[in-house]
Amino acid sequence: MRPRRPPTRALCGLLVLVLAGGAVFALPARARQAEAGANGALLERSVKAAFLYKFLGYAEFPPAAFSDPAAPVAIGIVGADELAVELSRIVAGRTVNQRSVQVKVLREGEPVAGVQLLFIGGQDGARVKNVLKAIGPGPVLVVTEAEAGLQNGSVINFKIVEQRVRFDVSLEAADKHSVKLSSRLLTVANQVHKGGP
Repeated sequence: MRPRRPPTRALCGLLVLVLAGGAVFALPARARQAEAGANGALLERSVKAAFLYKFLGYAEFPPAAFSDPAAPVAIGIVGADELAVELSRIVAGRTVNQRSVQVKVLREGEPVAGVQLLFIGGQDGARVKNVLKAIGPGPVLVVTEAEAGLQNGSVINFKIVEQRVRFDVSLEAADKHSVKLSSRLLTVANQVHKGGP
């Protein structure tokens, strides 16, 4: 029986090429997954931004919500700077009930006075509670995307249902914040909570 010879350089080189080739073929699949994830997040952000603008057309605010009859409708964004950029692009040059629309990026703890719609981004329920505590019961349409958004006092909470952006509504929270929501908005909501969320 002949002793086993160590692999030759040529064979080692071929193994390296094969292994490297396998890695090269694996990378595009991973890159495609990352790209699909990034595209999905971008699409979700764009859909939510469009919804925020549309919500204004289905919400009625008391006159006290505005400093004067010509004041713009202000949308405050907390914890979602990229969504704020997309929303600014969407609302540029548009109006709601003959009022221009303005987007304000707010930091947590910053006063939110003068905002008619407030979007609190992220899944942090404590952030939602803290921001809502700071604004009190004034006329503000509060929109969140946290899992327990309605339970924490939000009027509208985004959720993903079968890979689509949907939203739930709390009529109790809308009343508390002195905002009337159109029945047309309620008919397209995923769920409408009439009493407690």
